[in-house]
Amino acid sequence: MTYKQTLDYLFSQLPMYQRIGHAAYKADLKNTIEICRLLGNPEKYLTGRCIHIAGTNGKGSTSHFLASIFQEEGYKTGLYTSPHLKDFRERIKINGKMIPKKQVVEFVEQQRKSFEKIQPSFFEMTVGLAFDYFKNEKVDIAIIETGMGGRLDSTNVISPALSVITNIGWDHEHFLGDTLEKIAAQKAGIIKAGIPIVIGETQVETKNVFRKKAATENAALVFADKLFSIKSPKTTGTKKQYLELDIVKGDKLFFKKIKSELTGIYQYKNILTVLAAVYALQKKDFSVSDKSIRNGFKNVITNTGIKGRWQKISSSPLAYCDTGHNIDGIKQVLKQIALVNHQKLHFVIGVVSDKKIEPVLKILPKNATYYFCRPHIPRGLNEHELMDKAVSVGLKGHAFPSVDSAYKSALLNANSKDLVFVGGSTFVVAEVV
Repeated sequence: MTYKQTLDYLFSQLPMYQRIGHAAYKADLKNTIEICRLLGNPEKYLTGRCIHIAGTNGKGSTSHFLASIFQEEGYKTGLYTSPHLKDFRERIKINGKMIPKKQVVEFVEQQRKSFEKIQPSFFEMTVGLAFDYFKNEKVDIAIIETGMGGRLDSTNVISPALSVITNIGWDHEHFLGDTLEKIAAQKAGIIKAGIPIVIGETQVETKNVFRKKAATENAALVFADKLFSIKSPKTTGTKKQYLELDIVKGDKLFFKKIKSELTGIYQYKNILTVLAAVYALQKKDFSVSDKSIRNGFKNVITNTGIKGRWQKISSSPLAYCDTGHNIDGIKQVLKQIALVNHQKLHFVIGVVSDKKIEPVLKILPKNATYYFCRPHIPRGLNEHELMDKAVSVGLKGHAFPSVDSAYKSALLNANSKDLVFVGGSTFVVAEVV
């Protein structure tokens, strides 16, 4: 098989949630356990040398920050995330480098017949590939991001050194539950006996869910925003911009002038979560210096290749994109947009068909011009249907057959003082970065 043939097989033959949605979701760990057994249980190699990360928003940025910090310290660092934007191999990296095409092809060729008896989903197969690769390459530490939930997520067969839950918001309610407490209970499924847990954000509706689960599992629990706080945040730099801020622990300055390549204001919470995670791991004898922490934040894009987090994609006219796609993520994006000096906002938006889009549309600014489009995946919502829903809540714009045509039209219509934003779905962003 060539690499292209391998990808065609993976994308077309295996049920893939990003493409088809609900039909690809497996609500148990049976397939993953069987895949791991066939591979010689590579997840056992990761015992005590991985960090498991769940949450509604921020888990991707948090994962990349942690990977960058451990790379700076000299650890051979595995990173497993999802979904990918451009290349399937973005999901599986060691020290910022994607898994080689040859490794993907050989894995699928070797395991295809065995796996077809199991009939795994795309995600289950990818988890098996990642664990196998990290074991064979003898990583020192692996950062493992959950896909959707926690308790029944395919990644939840590992026994990490630390578990992290960034926050809880409204997303995937049809799988995870119709209240924040129910969603939190699913995410809390990654909390394991005796393994410390960091919660990124203290939320009234969910904090007791985590406390009870941690107590049941005898797992030391820390809320990052109770341990650390942020002071004096600002954006610095001209040619290259950084988010700069001070970190306070208690009433004392803990870190002065931490700089981050990721400049979105929502990174405040993620930075606190990352620091609390590193602090917890230092207590478990993981060596991480202050210098590595600083450089890890400062060089996160350089070290890991993360894209799509308040990323500038054009200077004239000014244009940004962001992968925030649920209501909490979009609220953060709107706060960010409000901080950018501009005359008119040109908003390129596309979504997937199984999302509750009406609550998001209702909070979008009425005075922007919208460019409605459909991401190039089977789950993409038809651009005319999206426009009809948007018009019904007072938004104005035009429908476009593709993300590319919508983005090009927005750039053409924007003047030098306007702002273009591209978002609504990870899959829309994937087509412009």
